[in-house]
Amino acid sequence: MRLTDPDVSTVASLLRGAARAEILPRASAPAARLKGDGSWVTDADVAMQRRVERDLAALWPHIPLLGEEMTADRQAALLAAEAAVPSGPGLWVLDPLDGTSNFAAGLPVFGPSLALLQGGQIRLGVVYDVMRDELFSATLGGGARCNGAPLVVPATSVPLAKTIACVDFKRLSQPLAARLATRPPYASQRSIGSVALDWCWVAAGRFHLYLHGSQGLWDYAAGYLILAEAGGHSATLSGEPAFAASLAKRSAVCAGNAGLFAQWTAWLAQHCEPD
Repeated sequence: MRLTDPDVSTVASLLRGAARAEILPRASAPAARLKGDGSWVTDADVAMQRRVERDLAALWPHIPLLGEEMTADRQAALLAAEAAVPSGPGLWVLDPLDGTSNFAAGLPVFGPSLALLQGGQIRLGVVYDVMRDELFSATLGGGARCNGAPLVVPATSVPLAKTIACVDFKRLSQPLAARLATRPPYASQRSIGSVALDWCWVAAGRFHLYLHGSQGLWDYAAGYLILAEAGGHSATLSGEPAFAASLAKRSAVCAGNAGLFAQWTAWLAQHCEPD
C-alpha cells in the first residue's frame, strides 16, 4: 500500500537503509573524480541519489526529487514548479552524500541529507551520519530527534569567550576570515567538512557557534529544520532568515543558545564588511 503523506520515521528508515547499502560499502574505495565546478563526486553520490529517488518514488510517486547530482537547469525547473503550486505535494531536496571530500579522503564524517520542501517551508528533514550510525530528524512543529530520542539544544552558561565554534573559513571574506583567525571572540574553532552535520552538531550542543559563508539548498535544508526544532537559532550574515527556497548560495550564522546567538551576530555585524 502506498502512503499518501510522508512520515518522518519511514523517511528516516529509508534514508538510513539506502546509505548503508550504497555509501558504506564504497567507503574503502570511493572512486572520486572532479566535476566541472571543481567539487568532488564519487560513485557513492551517484548510486545514493539513484537509490533514494527510486525508493521515495515507490512510496510517494507524486512528490518529485531535486538532487545535488542533477543539472542546474533541472534543479531550477523543479524548484520553480514547486513554488508555482504552494499547496501541492512538495519537493524532496537531497544531498546524497554531504561531506564528499571527507569521504574521498577517508575522513569518517559524511552522510546524506534529505528534506521535504512544501509551500516555501521545510516540513521534514533527516540527516544520517553513516560512520557513527547517528540519525537526526525533525518535522515542522513536531520537534527534533536523534536516533529516536528527543533532541533539544543543551542549556549552557558558557560565555562567548569560552565557546567552541564551527567555522568554514574558505567561504568567508578575507578580512573576516583573517580577523577570526587572529583575534576570535570564541575559545576554539573546528571544521568537520559536512554542512548537514554541522547544523546537527550545533543542535546537539557539540558546537556552541557556527559560521559558513556559502551553502547550497541541499546542504542545509534538513539541518536548518533540525536545529530550529531543537530550539537553536540561525540567520544569514546579513541578518535575513537562514532558509530560503532558492538555489542561490546562502551564508549561515548559528548558535544553540539565544544569548550566545545575540552576542555572535552582534560581533559579526561589527566585523563584517557591508554588502
